[in-house]
Amino acid sequence: MNFVEELRWRGMLQDIMPGTEELLNKEKVAGYIGFDPTGDSLHVGHLTQIMTLIHFQHAGHKPVALVGGATGMIGDPSFKSAERNLLDEETLQRNVNALKSQLAKFLSFGDGATDAKMVNNYDWFKDFKFLDFIRDIGKLITVNYMMAKDSVKKRLEGESGLSFTEFSYQLIQGYDFYYLWKNHNCKVQMGGSDQWGNIVTGSELIRRIDQGSAFAVTTQLIKKSDGQKFGKTESGAVWLDPKKTSPYKYYQFWLNATDDDSKSWIKIFTLKTKEEIDAIIAEHDAAPHLRIVQKALAKDITIRTHSEQDYETAVKTSEFLFGNGELSFLSNLDHEAVLEVFDGVPQFNLAKEKLASGINILDLLAVETQVFPSKGEARKMLQGGGVSLNREKLTDIEANINADQLINGKYLIAQRGKKNYYLITVA
Repeated sequence: MNFVEELRWRGMLQDIMPGTEELLNKEKVAGYIGFDPTGDSLHVGHLTQIMTLIHFQHAGHKPVALVGGATGMIGDPSFKSAERNLLDEETLQRNVNALKSQLAKFLSFGDGATDAKMVNNYDWFKDFKFLDFIRDIGKLITVNYMMAKDSVKKRLEGESGLSFTEFSYQLIQGYDFYYLWKNHNCKVQMGGSDQWGNIVTGSELIRRIDQGSAFAVTTQLIKKSDGQKFGKTESGAVWLDPKKTSPYKYYQFWLNATDDDSKSWIKIFTLKTKEEIDAIIAEHDAAPHLRIVQKALAKDITIRTHSEQDYETAVKTSEFLFGNGELSFLSNLDHEAVLEVFDGVPQFNLAKEKLASGINILDLLAVETQVFPSKGEARKMLQGGGVSLNREKLTDIEANINADQLINGKYLIAQRGKKNYYLITVA
């Protein structure tokens, strides 16, 4: 199966320039996708393009990841409702370095014929003088041509308008394609369907400057089955950086996908074969309550984004919070990771000296913390068998809790009923 066929059966392909598939079947070529470093981490919205580069590499071609140190200073106006905040050079460089390390987890970089290559368009734009650019490049593309692009028309029709800075983005990205075509034999540009206009401008520059031929492939923009934007949650974007979105929350994002979404996403975001996916979906449909597709999707993408250990911790965290999992997995986590596990769970702090000679369970739950609003309610639920501490059921209202019972020498985990957890941090 060739590269284009791969994208097509996975439901990723949107548009393809005539002659592209023939070129890719005839020879091994370099192709690129640009990543805008407006932040210090990629998010799941970038995964479609990352997967496109992975498939490109697996098909025997050379993927080029362009990190837009120059274009990031401007911001792509394509289908944005307002102009982005411009970033300073130091911030952009920090973001570029962060994105490089993230992409390296997905692609095989090196000097071989099919090894991935990283480039930064700041390298060729930093010494390009403004007057030279508008004289040598600007004259090649008419304003009429640029304004005909949908991405520009939508902004001109909107209330915020379009600044000259953003208007120039199309030319600058177009020059990227020309530069990579000229200097890196990059014959194909890929991207999301919202990039089609910018990509075509690049191929037009190649034709007008050097009478060359260049090609393009775009992928579909991913949406959830209910029409909501993919990759957005109530708490915001789902990031690839574990410090911004913990591996547990990342795992949960995929695990909580609907049946329809997960059946689409397992094709797009994993490298499983058609036969493997068909088998997983068939198994899922036989017992939908087991969420076979969601679990396979979440496992695959969590391991590739983070690690096997992070995946196992995420599963154990889920089993603990939603089932009968053990607490032992917490011993491998640092303080920040523990707080992530219990994000959204009521948390209390307790001075360690309070445990020096032991503290009565009722005082712990209703005086030193507010697990219960009163001792009376705590006593009633304890006697009824509805209270656990560190996963051990307690019924003795005279029980004393001491420092020996701390998890990691720092935590007590109270449970009220089956699903109400409370984290007590002792310091």
